Amino acid sequence: MKKELTREQHRDLYYYMRLNRAVEDTMVKLFRQNKIVGGLYSSLGQEAVSVGSAYALEKKDWLAPMIRNIGALLVKGVPPRDIFMQHMAKYDSPTKGKDGTSHFGDLDNLHIVSPISMLGDLIPVMTGVAMAGRYLGQKIVAMTWIGDGGSSTGVFHEGLNFAATQKAPFVLILENNLWAYSTPVRRQVPLENLADRAKAYGIDSYIVDGNDVVAMYSTAKEAVTRARAGEGPILIEAKTFRRLGHAQHDPAEYVPKEMRAYWEARDPITLYEKYLTSEKLLDAKSKKEIDEKLETLLAAEREFAENSPMPPAELAEEGVYCTGDDCHKIRAKWERPVAEVTPPKSSVEAVWIVPGFGRGKGSGGANAPIHFGDTPGEAEKSATEGKPAAKIAVKAAAKKTVEAAPARASRKARR
Repeated sequence: MKKELTREQHRDLYYYMRLNRAVEDTMVKLFRQNKIVGGLYSSLGQEAVSVGSAYALEKKDWLAPMIRNIGALLVKGVPPRDIFMQHMAKYDSPTKGKDGTSHFGDLDNLHIVSPISMLGDLIPVMTGVAMAGRYLGQKIVAMTWIGDGGSSTGVFHEGLNFAATQKAPFVLILENNLWAYSTPVRRQVPLENLADRAKAYGIDSYIVDGNDVVAMYSTAKEAVTRARAGEGPILIEAKTFRRLGHAQHDPAEYVPKEMRAYWEARDPITLYEKYLTSEKLLDAKSKKEIDEKLETLLAAEREFAENSPMPPAELAEEGVYCTGDDCHKIRAKWERPVAEVTPPKSSVEAVWIVPGFGRGKGSGGANAPIHFGDTPGEAEKSATEGKPAAKIAVKAAAKKTVEAAPARASRKARR
């Protein structure tokens, strides 16, 4: 691990990983008390991936987590109570109790896009966010995560190709946790390194130890800096391990005991704590302070969540569809002159050019979609101007009858 962070930043990474695990431990207790309404998906052993990568972003940047990226939400500023209440479907949750997992975002303040259950779909969405930020002159970077199993979906490839062709300021973290539900990664991908998939789209990639939070942060920081500078999208493969099953209902008995023991010995929090202690960045006193801070915070956040009421029945019919300003008032935030991207100052001429079809000039000489013959051109329009509609219709009908005659004759001959 490189000593390129300040003491405060080192402690931040340690604190957020501890908070990530403590939040999930609390939710396991709530789940066993039957207070969690939906499913519960653990990131045990993967905290360094979420925390290290999200910590590399700036406040203005955008992220879209998946269900195991609670650490990224915490780094971005989401309070634990929101995560508790989401899973408990409470009225004070970000979705007012309309979701039982982490499907919530904050578009206006924290710049978080809600998770999408269809794995891989966040890649084109966040590519679009990255492109929009560039268009508005915001100089932002967009980030999302995908698992090894999700990297086999079609939209993973379509989205990454789209990001590559557009040179979008986008960073994709591929969490290779060795298991797609119960399918080992070697049974679904004929590659040793999933980062090699980036080669197909002409973009750069990194491979990093996902259980080393400093390596995770350093790699993500470099990728974010490069993407912001205009070098296009970057893929980071984080090699890690999911130490619990797909969800609380899955005991993960399909995982070999030797594999589980190996990765338990490489717990990211334990490894980092040893490093901080050896480098004299964390002592017994400061560790105790963090322990007490976490205990106090989570007790208060859990109490708030448990005391929040369930949503009223009449809320079910509200907010089903977005109806405009009364739903949200989010507007594009321009940070560049609009004239730079609109004619006549735009560097791109407003003419459609298609190889083999010439330039997009209409029959009248003005810029227009190319005429392929399915709509009347200017010359045809002028020939019919001033004539009664009835005569035009009769002429068209007669022409249609003449053209149809040979076809009827040929059908007769075939009989």
